[in-house]
Amino acid sequence: MTDVLFYHLTESTLEDALPGLLERSVQRGWRVVVQAGSDERRDALDAHLWTFRDDSFLAHGPDGEPHAAEQPILLTTSIENRNEAQVRFLVDGANPPDLGPYERAVFMFDGHDAAQLEAAREHWKVTKAAGHTVTYWQQTSDRRWERKA
Repeated sequence: MTDVLFYHLTESTLEDALPGLLERSVQRGWRVVVQAGSDERRDALDAHLWTFRDDSFLAHGPDGEPHAAEQPILLTTSIENRNEAQVRFLVDGANPPDLGPYERAVFMFDGHDAAQLEAAREHWKVTKAAGHTVTYWQQTSDRRWERKA
């Protein structure tokens, strides 16, 4: 079964929190796909990952580009796994594909957005009922992650 992690953003934005989690995933040797809820959000994340920190570089690309399937981090709105990722991040309420083929799935949701909170609750119920190992992480006031369930 897949390890499914729910990351509840309460103190920072997705743009602040996502790059660090992507860096750790790549350091573990995992290929990653980030599924956004819209083309606009995917494109904004693409631009952000080039500039999020002066001393860091995350090799990535959006789907539809010529060598997208070769990217260690692929940004998409599709349920496909074109880069054969082991980890799938779902952001902005994106609807997940079958999570069975992944080692890990990460739902990141904005705690100040009622629609994202409701979607996360529903995804929690569905993934837990499917037999996946499910954990819930919430940000502390210093932006660290604390396991709550």
